[in-house]
Amino acid sequence: MMGYEQMNQMTMTTTAMMKNYNKKGLINTPQKKMTRRSVSAIDGGAAATAKEGDRRQNIKTLDLSGMSLASLSASSINLASISKLDLSNNNIQKIPESLVARMLNLWALDLQSNQLKTLPNSIGCLSKLKFLNVSGNYLQSLPKTIEDCRSLEELNANFNELTRLPDAIGFELTNLTKLSVNSNKLVLLPNSVSYLTSLRVLDARLNRLSSLPEDLENLVNLQVLNVSQNFQHLTTLPYSVGLLISLVELDVSYNGMTVLPDSLGCLRRIQKLSVEGNPLISPPFEVVEQGLEALKQYMSEKMTESYKKTPTKKKSWGIGKLVKYGLSSSPGRSTGREDGKEGFINVSDYRQIDGIASPRHVSLFNPRRLLSPLSAYFSPPRY
Repeated sequence: MMGYEQMNQMTMTTTAMMKNYNKKGLINTPQKKMTRRSVSAIDGGAAATAKEGDRRQNIKTLDLSGMSLASLSASSINLASISKLDLSNNNIQKIPESLVARMLNLWALDLQSNQLKTLPNSIGCLSKLKFLNVSGNYLQSLPKTIEDCRSLEELNANFNELTRLPDAIGFELTNLTKLSVNSNKLVLLPNSVSYLTSLRVLDARLNRLSSLPEDLENLVNLQVLNVSQNFQHLTTLPYSVGLLISLVELDVSYNGMTVLPDSLGCLRRIQKLSVEGNPLISPPFEVVEQGLEALKQYMSEKMTESYKKTPTKKKSWGIGKLVKYGLSSSPGRSTGREDGKEGFINVSDYRQIDGIASPRHVSLFNPRRLLSPLSAYFSPPRY
C-alpha cells in the first residue's frame, strides 16, 4: 500500500502540473466574468455589480437588489446596454420617468418588494420587455401605457392593492402567457382578458372577484386557472369555464358557490379540480368526496339530462304567421260575440287560408295597409 507521504507528494505534483497547464491555456475553467461598476449617483455612491451573463444572448444584468435603496438616479450608467435590471428588496418609492425611458433594450424588470405606489407612464416605452415583476408593493392600479408593452409574456403583480386592471389589457398584450394578480382587491377582471389567447396561467386568487368574464372559452391555451379564496364574493362560474379545451388545473376552492356549471363535464384534460370550501348543492358532497372522475361523470350526465329536457321551439312561417296576427280584434271593435266583449273572432268567422292568400285578398298584406292605423289593418275586406 502507498504511504501517506507518497500520496501527499503525488497530489502536490499533480496540482502543480495542472496550474502549469492552465497558464499555458491547456485547461479552460468555465467562469462568469464579473465587472464591477461604480454607481455614484445611486444613493450617494452605492457600489453595484453588473454581470455579463450568457454571451450567446449578450445578456447584461444590473443587480441592485437588497441594497436598501430609497431612490434612483443613474445618469452615469449606460442604461441602453442593460437587458435585465433587478431592483427587488429595496425601499424605492418612485421610479423616475426618464430612467425607464432610456432602457431601450430591457426585457426583464424586477421591482418586487419595494414601496412603490405607482409605476411610471414611460414603462410603455419598453417595447422589448418580456418579464415584469411588481409584486409586494402598494400599487392601486397599473398605468394604461402598460398596454404598449406588446412583447410582455409574464406579468406578476401579486400582493398589491389593485382594485382594477386596464380595460384594454387583453386586446394589446396578446403575447402574455402568465398573468398573476393574486392577493389584491380586484372586484372583476376586464372582459378583454378573454382575448389573451396565448395565456397559459391565470392566477386571481385572494381577491374580491364577484364574477368572471363570460367568453373564457377563447383562452384556448389556458392550462391553469386559480380563482380560489374570493370567499363570499364569487358565487358563480360562467358556463364557458367548461369549454377551456387545454385546462389541466382548476381551483375554485373557498368561494360562495352553491352550483357548478354542468359544462365542467366537458373538461377532458383536467387533472386537478379543487372545489372544497364551497356550500355546494350541485354536485352534492358525496359526489365530490369520490374524486375527480366521479365529479366529471356526474356533471356530464347532468348536462346530457338537461339537454334532453330542453323543449324544441316550433317556428311558424309565411302566411300562417300573418293569419295569426290577422285574427286578433282591434280595440273597440265588435268580434262577433253575443256578449259584446272583446276577444278573438269566433270559429264561424274564420276564413280558409287559401281564400286569404288568393289575389282577391292580397291587398290585406300590402305595405301601405300594414303600416296604416290598426282599425284599417283589421278591417275585413269587402266582398
